[in-house]
Amino acid sequence: MSAADNPSATNGTEATTSTKLSSILDPANFPQTLSSETIYISLVYDPLDSQSYLRFTRSPTAGANVLFLGTTRNNFDSRPVSRLSYSAYPSLALKSLYSIAEDVQKKHRLEKVAIVHRLGEVKIEEESIAVAVSSGHRASGWTGAEEILERVKARAEIWKREWFTDTGEVEEGVWRANRDRDGQGNVINNNT
Repeated sequence: MSAADNPSATNGTEATTSTKLSSILDPANFPQTLSSETIYISLVYDPLDSQSYLRFTRSPTAGANVLFLGTTRNNFDSRPVSRLSYSAYPSLALKSLYSIAEDVQKKHRLEKVAIVHRLGEVKIEEESIAVAVSSGHRASGWTGAEEILERVKARAEIWKREWFTDTGEVEEGVWRANRDRDGQGNVINNNT
């Protein structure tokens, strides 16, 4: 049977594109990192190592070190959640995260910034994002870390899939906007 007679056969271009895509997202090719002396950005499939991010942000001129860990909870809008999964466009996401870190670092005069986001499945009680910053004083550290988190949720090329256990969505999961709630958990109305 020729390739033309076989509907499941792909041409060379489709096969090459598929191979490139799976190679880009292959967990074996991670972590992927962008860094400088004062900024560390990484996408990982492994559990987050918060202590190493705090070691990176330490500075003799910093009086404050702030660490935020975004953790998978077992519910959303009173619905039971079994797990989350994250996927990304790695090269763009790394650049976006670095740009966010650079901008907020300058704005709040942060000493150092680390942003690490997990990809793949993230179980209940596991962390999906770590934001660590150091600053001369606590106010700029708190404000800077929160601004980084909100910008990451709004802008980074990282997508979340959520599995609920109360419906038939267990197998498929539900793709959700990363930016659906504010810092207090209130629904964000994007129509205003």
